[in-house]
Amino acid sequence: MVEAYELHGLSKEEYERIVERLGRKPNHLELGVLGALWSEHCSYKSSKRLLKLFPTQGEHVIQGPGENAGVVKLDDQVWLAFKIESHNHPSFIEPFNGSATGVGGIIRDILSMGARPIALMDSLRFGFPLDAKTRYIVKGVVKGISHYGNSIGVPTVGGETFFEECYKTNPLVNAFCLGIIPAGRMLRARGTKPGQLLFLIGSSTGRDGIHGAVMASGEFGEDTESKRPNVQVGDPYFGKKLIEAIMRIVEEGLIVGMQDLGAAGLAGASSELASKSKMGVELYLEKVPLREQGMTPYEILLSESQERMLLVVEEEKVERLRELAKEFHLEGEVVGRLTEDGIFRAYFNGELVAELPVSLITEEAPIYQRPSREPDYIKDLRAFNEDELKEADLRDALYKLLSSPNVCSKEWIYSQYDYQVGTNTVLVPGADSAILRVKWVVYPELKSEKLIALSCEGNGRMVFLNPYEGGKYIIAEVLRNLACVGAKPLGITDCLNFGNPERPEIMWQLEKAVSGMADACKYFGVPVVSGNVSLYNETVESKEIRNVYPTPIVVAVGYIEGKTFVSHRFEKAGSLIFLIGDLRRKLSLGGSEYLKVVHGLVAGDVPAVDLRKEKALQEVLIKLIEEHVVLSAHDVSTGGLLIALLECAFGTGLGLELNIYTEERLDRFFFSESPTRVIVSVEKGKEELLKNAVEEAGLDWMLLGKVKEEPELSIKIYEELILKEKVEDLERVWREYLTNTL
Repeated sequence: MVEAYELHGLSKEEYERIVERLGRKPNHLELGVLGALWSEHCSYKSSKRLLKLFPTQGEHVIQGPGENAGVVKLDDQVWLAFKIESHNHPSFIEPFNGSATGVGGIIRDILSMGARPIALMDSLRFGFPLDAKTRYIVKGVVKGISHYGNSIGVPTVGGETFFEECYKTNPLVNAFCLGIIPAGRMLRARGTKPGQLLFLIGSSTGRDGIHGAVMASGEFGEDTESKRPNVQVGDPYFGKKLIEAIMRIVEEGLIVGMQDLGAAGLAGASSELASKSKMGVELYLEKVPLREQGMTPYEILLSESQERMLLVVEEEKVERLRELAKEFHLEGEVVGRLTEDGIFRAYFNGELVAELPVSLITEEAPIYQRPSREPDYIKDLRAFNEDELKEADLRDALYKLLSSPNVCSKEWIYSQYDYQVGTNTVLVPGADSAILRVKWVVYPELKSEKLIALSCEGNGRMVFLNPYEGGKYIIAEVLRNLACVGAKPLGITDCLNFGNPERPEIMWQLEKAVSGMADACKYFGVPVVSGNVSLYNETVESKEIRNVYPTPIVVAVGYIEGKTFVSHRFEKAGSLIFLIGDLRRKLSLGGSEYLKVVHGLVAGDVPAVDLRKEKALQEVLIKLIEEHVVLSAHDVSTGGLLIALLECAFGTGLGLELNIYTEERLDRFFFSESPTRVIVSVEKGKEELLKNAVEEAGLDWMLLGKVKEEPELSIKIYEELILKEKVEDLERVWREYLTNTL
């Protein structure tokens, strides 16, 4: 027989700990509250100790981890709130609603800081797209993201998508949102004194999403369909009304604090708010506006119905809140108050139905030091000798890579998103980073001369091969992407997507990856101001265990001074093409897309990042862009150098004439994904400025060729022509793969 505590995701030891703490057995409702708030999804009991490794402070940081979102200073008038979160399990069970509510949830996280949401990004991982089930999931997830973001009027300005077999039954759907706050007007999820009231505003409460947090904290099995009721259902039109209502409420200064209702619903929001306020809370569940009849206290308290916010308000402001709720056609009612005794109490029609110490709910979940062990696969994969690899035909390899789902154009995905709504988007999806202007519609008296840049990365394959170096690799790449448009970093948010932490091999991956990421962040001086941890991304089918690749997704937020930036595309025929960066290192094919697509191998070690050279490259690149020396910049990453060069030409109508002098194997030279390398184009006559700046930074340069008027690719090695192709033929393959496959 399954025990009641097991149904709520608690272990026997955890249940016994609760009983000992209370001096009694918890009732069914109390067990539901503790099961939800002690879940991995809410308590981070397997990862909390590791998150302390991240640097969280910096000159721009206003609010670090611990609130609904991080906040950084853009300038004296404008602050930025941002965060990334996962909605992985719901998106496998119900792709459309799972992804849509992931977008809605992250928007409300930003809204709860008093910020107006102005931009979304998403990072997606799926199985191989030739699989029918994967195609269904991809289409549903993309449709859900586009439906919610387009309808609510927040543009999806960028992101990234990868396809690997390990994500077949456990896709990753990570959603990021950024909002703007007038400096000094930030709100937090807390009250200031006992007696303040809790006002629930937004949609009515239904039975959707109950046990959502518990479901998100467990691995999948063959009973996936039975978990469909755990997935919330969002309504972007209600979400839009909620945004505008909250903005009015904040402008009028009606509230003290605010918390969105996400995981664990009203139970989670009220207990977390009380904990941060260092107070207790009373809830009156019969006052919660319901959309279904006969709902029990358990259902009301733990429902994860969307589009709801909990506001902390003084009694004299309640009537105005009711007026605004009515004006925006929202539900609005006082459902509780803050108390001074540190106890969580829930009443239903005057009857006390739950009574727990707030600290037990929010602070006393166990913190685990789980055992870790290096996986056996590591030694086998690192024993791979790429020098013994047969060199593939260059033309054949190029066409195979261009039609790889991880290299090909993702336009099929992002063209379904409205990335221009709000008219703030300056550099659209497809570039190294998205760029936004700050255009104050609601606060016309405010303005900023700076642009905002956003970049998203997360190469799980590299972290799989070497979690520590892979963690460094991701941080270096996401910051390099900012530098490629001319942006300096303000802060980072991350979502750590890993398998089952109770398996020592998975815990080892998590420990090493976080350590590598943290070391890189410290070296670059870039703080992690918010984030999320998503564990148990594991599927058990017919006794076969499939964990996802360890996949930290990182979004970096930066700024551009003086509104001077470049894109990755070539601008001018006749301009010279240079490769700059760490060029004296031995190139590696480890973890590359070439190795996977052409040779069917995931093997080797991660090309280690030289952090000193990486930082020097980013700094000199920003300087060259600010001084108008370079016309374009694009980093070498997935697919390698030749793919990056073609991406610079696609969509421009221009061609490339390359004349290479190298003793390196051509597959390694053209397809290695070794880091700290950037392609730049320079107007003829400015090449000496580029060379001098690069050499002064202690880096290397290589002249690759020039941009030409004729739209063709020609490659010479020591003056001997080895490849000549029409760019339009290459671009067609690159553009059409996903369209033809999905």
